[in-house]
Amino acid sequence: MADDRLIVALDVPNALQGLELAEKLGDAVSFYKIGLGMLTGGGLALANELKSEHGKRIFLDMKLFDIGATVEAAVRGLSQFDLDLLTVHGDPHVVRAAKEGAADKDLSILAVTILTSLDRQDLDDCMIRDGDIVDIVTERAARALEAGADGIVCSPHEAAIVRALPQAEGRLIVTPGVRPAGSDAGDQKRIMTPAQAIAAGADHVVVGRPVWTAANPAVAAQAILAELNSPQAARPNI
Repeated sequence: MADDRLIVALDVPNALQGLELAEKLGDAVSFYKIGLGMLTGGGLALANELKSEHGKRIFLDMKLFDIGATVEAAVRGLSQFDLDLLTVHGDPHVVRAAKEGAADKDLSILAVTILTSLDRQDLDDCMIRDGDIVDIVTERAARALEAGADGIVCSPHEAAIVRALPQAEGRLIVTPGVRPAGSDAGDQKRIMTPAQAIAAGADHVVVGRPVWTAANPAVAAQAILAELNSPQAARPNI
């Protein structure tokens, strides 16, 4: 069984390419993220096929945000698929509605705090209150967990401080914005290596382009897995 701390993001245009990538990765990867970009390209069908026919775990990254009734209905519909993780925005009313929609289903609701592609200037442009990003992420994470979130999606730079929250005990921390040393940062602005993210308190790291753009995706994934099992990934004082 592959180490499911690595989640490979299938950020490719359609389900066919996603399935081809999963076949190249084979047994090296057991957990996949399917995001909004593939929704119209057969993303849900791919999720179902990877889960039911290939035994993979699925992280559906939809980042849902709407009025409570709509979020609840959307999550109830999505929970009919055999998914493992689903993201919503971390506003408490959204989290509570999502948990209602997922009731009686084995679907963990993850709350998004601040997108890892954003920095302070971006937050200013969005008219989000003044303050350090880490402080805002921490407060949003605490409120989302109090509202019932099963875990938090945050930058690895915030993983340690979120892990230290009393509300985070027993909850998941999933970190995008992870790049192996030497990889192109792409559109991510707050990044760490896989080992650094795990050491900071992440349960899962999400890696996309460094895997699927590699000449040999399976070798790239195996290198990340080796890093996750290196001494550098050990969590101190845990």
